[in-house]
Amino acid sequence: MAGLEELKRSVGVDFDFSPGAQVPLSGAGHGQTAAGSALAATAYRDGEAKSIKDPNGKAAVSDPKISLLEPNLGEAFTRAVETRMLASDRKPLIQSFGVEPHTVVEHAIAAKRIRTQRDNRLTLIMLVCGVLFLPGVLVWLGLFQARRTLAGSKDKRAGAIGTAALIALAVLAVLLVVTLPVNGLLQLYVWLVLPAPIIGWLWAKRISEQAAQNLRAHWANLAGGGGAGAKIPEAVPQNPNDAEAERLRLGLAKIAAEQESNVAYYAGPEGILGMGVRWGSWQLAEDLVPAEAGKDIDPFRSWDVVRAMQDQLRMLERTPVHTGGFKSPPEIKHWVVRHVGEGAGAVSRPDGPNVEAYSINAIEVQRICNEQQFDSNDRHYLGVQFVLWDGGLVITMLISVTVLHRTLRIEVNGHALGPTHPWFYGKPAGKSRSYRNPVKPWTKISQSLPLVDAKETVRLAARAPLARFNPKKLDELGGKMSLPEPFGVRHVWATKPWRHRFMADDALRVATPVLRVAHQAAIKVLAENNVDVSQFKARASGLSGAVQAVEPRKADEYGM
Repeated sequence: MAGLEELKRSVGVDFDFSPGAQVPLSGAGHGQTAAGSALAATAYRDGEAKSIKDPNGKAAVSDPKISLLEPNLGEAFTRAVETRMLASDRKPLIQSFGVEPHTVVEHAIAAKRIRTQRDNRLTLIMLVCGVLFLPGVLVWLGLFQARRTLAGSKDKRAGAIGTAALIALAVLAVLLVVTLPVNGLLQLYVWLVLPAPIIGWLWAKRISEQAAQNLRAHWANLAGGGGAGAKIPEAVPQNPNDAEAERLRLGLAKIAAEQESNVAYYAGPEGILGMGVRWGSWQLAEDLVPAEAGKDIDPFRSWDVVRAMQDQLRMLERTPVHTGGFKSPPEIKHWVVRHVGEGAGAVSRPDGPNVEAYSINAIEVQRICNEQQFDSNDRHYLGVQFVLWDGGLVITMLISVTVLHRTLRIEVNGHALGPTHPWFYGKPAGKSRSYRNPVKPWTKISQSLPLVDAKETVRLAARAPLARFNPKKLDELGGKMSLPEPFGVRHVWATKPWRHRFMADDALRVATPVLRVAHQAAIKVLAENNVDVSQFKARASGLSGAVQAVEPRKADEYGM
């Protein structure tokens, strides 16, 4: 329980065991966008685990030591998400803008529950048919492992020679059992050694087919942008000593706290992790000169200018003409940005007396804005973020105000995170086979096939006991998935928005109003503090005209 208490203190929350506890449910208010649903659907998918490399080559799946224990895509993804996002000693997460990470984690837990219920039944079958008739089970598993080794884990045939050899081995095994010199009850047992596992296999196949249909139903609903929220009763403590449920609840709270953190990380040409690359930058830099000769400038700080910008940016959704505009107001937030470098494998959480639940408090943010503008420090940015296309496009405009000597500089930078890779939107396709009609050979007949075939049934039955009692050993023997780092469920699977005409238009259009509002608010503060704003107005006018012809470029790659 010491680990749970430490986790509570780090998250900054304290749960009680009130009798009115409800089952956590993802859905409204949990960021269940189409992008989040598509990512969550991966937990229910089947197929080859190594296909996770298609949307991001940095993801990896280790080779199995025993191919019969190799996980499929959904099993490996669920296990990877659980260990990466809920482990008490995990690395920090990157914020997932446009997607609520709870959606992915909760569906991973729900998918795990479906598989656990299936594995419990398969384990019972293995105990009845496997322990009592162990010699027969070993013979059949050996034959299936030999076939899998010859054919590979994919849907390939073993070849004519390999198939003939396997059939010959099976026939020899049957002849050996039948001709053993035993009598009585022992003879009856020997005769049942090989048929009993087949009966267990038929039972296991039925259970596996039902679970596969359930998983595919969830997959189809989520990939289509719908699907109900995932219920996770595992997170509701059954009694005050239910440490596992408390750990899960605190793990989810920790994810929520990191999601709300105001600390971001700049990875050089890769842009800000979670916000995407910087595609445009506009800078206004002029000297601070008194408006009236003989008088000094009234003292002000960078924070005063930033606060004025914040107040005016809140009015972005308002328009004097009733022609649409922004459908929903953007999120305006103060960010503290740290540099981690290109290709960083991990980031560090903020710590110290000025940090509360992974966020830097307002007083420290204000100090960073006013003082840390040069040298190796964290930097302050005012962010204006738009989540569009049902989570498919995240546009973030970051504004910084710095004063060095007499020069005040206002920088407006555009960052864009593109849509989730189309691979995640793939829907399940039913298994079927076609053959020619024997009566009408000019026509074909399509026949639906079960989702779980003989090989898959054996694989699931072989994995079930280890999945139930020793998942770490199963990872070692069957292989496991490693997610891209630094990990966030949104940015690691994002593509470029510039290949989508309307997404590109949205990113370019939003730069103009944000830049103009920021400049107008800053000039107003300067004028109120006896600063000559003529040069600022001239420069702002020039940038206002230039931003109309904006085009995306690699603003973080200087070509040197």
